[in-house]
Amino acid sequence: MNHTRPLLDLRQMLICSAILLTFSMGIRHGFGLWMQPMTQAMSWGREDFSLAIAVQNLTWGVAGIFSGMLADRFGAFRVIFMGVVLYALGLLGMAHATTPLALVLSAGVLIGLAQAGTTYVVVYGIVGRNTPVEKRSYAMGLTAAAGSFGQFLMMPVEGFLITQWGWQQALLSLAVMILLMLPLSLGLREPAFAQGQSPQRDQTIVQALREAMAYPSFQWLMAGFFVCGFQVVFIGVHLPSYLKDKGLNPEVAGHALALIGLFNVFGTYAVGLMGSRFAGRHLLAFNYIARSVVITVFLLVPVSNWSVYIFSCCMGLLWLSTVPPTNGTVAKIFGLSHFSMLGGSVFFGHQLGSFMGVWLGGWLYDHTGSYDVVWYIAIALGLVAAVFNLQVNENPIARAPHPQGAAA
Repeated sequence: MNHTRPLLDLRQMLICSAILLTFSMGIRHGFGLWMQPMTQAMSWGREDFSLAIAVQNLTWGVAGIFSGMLADRFGAFRVIFMGVVLYALGLLGMAHATTPLALVLSAGVLIGLAQAGTTYVVVYGIVGRNTPVEKRSYAMGLTAAAGSFGQFLMMPVEGFLITQWGWQQALLSLAVMILLMLPLSLGLREPAFAQGQSPQRDQTIVQALREAMAYPSFQWLMAGFFVCGFQVVFIGVHLPSYLKDKGLNPEVAGHALALIGLFNVFGTYAVGLMGSRFAGRHLLAFNYIARSVVITVFLLVPVSNWSVYIFSCCMGLLWLSTVPPTNGTVAKIFGLSHFSMLGGSVFFGHQLGSFMGVWLGGWLYDHTGSYDVVWYIAIALGLVAAVFNLQVNENPIARAPHPQGAAA
């Protein structure tokens, strides 16, 4: 990469990225609040709603690879702008969905495409390209913490909108709110791309992707991220319904998800700071083991308001703290030339897990009347993911030069 390229102002980049992620990640964190009112109003099963959110996560994962390619080639601004427009259209369509298919197309496909262009895949590319290497882990942790704060901030907002205006009007309000990100995206226009200077590369996209997919450490990272997606999206979408089944007040679920978002701020920020001192694979292994322990204790103790809140605080510390070390490890191994695309590729593993976690939760509930089996799977997968991540070699990959790649 050519280090003489002009860079974004660090403060401007972090502020704009923080606000962007506050909205994009914050809104999606609250989708579980719509499961009960939408399925009851439309006479759908939980599997119908779960399938739409599962498709959303899978679409996000697939599209993230291509949004990363576009951001690497043309800069992130255009990708973010289009993502914001799709987000608003998806929320509008979700509000007017009258069939499960319409819900899949709006909440699933459109919002999935939108998230690919407005969340970590694209934003981390901006951070990586515009931050000195010694500050990169800190900047990534700070950016992830901003997305976490959005989850804390938006949960009570979404709960209030549903309570006061109903689920449909709440979605329409969010569609208007998300459009506020359009002018914000101007603050993330990278000077180098605006001046026609794209990064110098010694590989083509195909060469970079083929290299990564064949590299064992990349495969281990994808497998670990699969588990992350399975756990967090299952909990984020199905926890409100699980708690209602246990007889708790619906407000408890809103408070629980808000606490996850709040403590996620501290967890991701702390991991960002630790990323310059500890190996990413060790941070990731600890995270997954800790998740399994926290879920196990939650299932063993009697369910009460306080047990839910303590569980939420502990899970919040571990929630997205896998993101900075995973992306940071990708940057260490493969460099920054195709960082957004490779970040999107490893994130695809996360979204495959998200698809399975949210869909399997709804499917097993509708067929067994319980979430117990999915909880047990989440515990076992956490232990497996810890083993996977300990296999990762974080040293930069040794590659032969590809002079034809630079010309391409």
